[in-house]
Amino acid sequence: MASKKYNRTLHFDFSPGTTSDDRISHDISNLINKRVVITEKLDGENNGIERYGVYARSHADFTRNPWAVKTWELWQRIGRDISEGMTLFGENMYAIHSIEYHNLRSYFYLFGVRENDIWYSWKEVEETAYLLDIPTVPVLYDGSFSTELELKDKVLELVSKPSKLGSSIMEGCVVRIYDRFSDDEFDISLHKYVRKDHVKTDIHWTKNWRKANIKHY
Repeated sequence: MASKKYNRTLHFDFSPGTTSDDRISHDISNLINKRVVITEKLDGENNGIERYGVYARSHADFTRNPWAVKTWELWQRIGRDISEGMTLFGENMYAIHSIEYHNLRSYFYLFGVRENDIWYSWKEVEETAYLLDIPTVPVLYDGSFSTELELKDKVLELVSKPSKLGSSIMEGCVVRIYDRFSDDEFDISLHKYVRKDHVKTDIHWTKNWRKANIKHY
């Protein structure tokens, strides 16, 4: 059962972790003088949870990867509460990729909700997470920028710090418009910064993957 996958996110032109097939943005003007949220980009697998099942990145069919077992367990709990046409997008953290996190409290961290062709506001993402009792990815900044340079400086400052989930390095960050936006507006409403060389170890992590540990509070 095919589904509409998560959009390919444009990299900032100062993001060092790009590869030859990545899409790069050279215009971030839509992120200026608007309320934006900067969230931590986690080193996991992009999973989409819909009413009828769980998808990995391609959305060609339901994922059967062994490291998706915890996302399927989550789906068994919340699937009936997901509306038709709605997809919950989040990071599946059950398998360790390049970065090992020591303060995980969940195997799934929500970062976006799309209903038909509309992406929820960040407030609505947080409300959805609260209602379904799942965490969102860590919020690093909530505010606005008056210039592109100011935004760039803040991104570089944030990604130089340790992960909020207990790692000495951060995979990167995502800057998104706080309010709702349409699928057609995705490219101008959300951009990412990814650390240098992040893909190199990610390519073969599936061969000898290890389970991540949850820290119970």
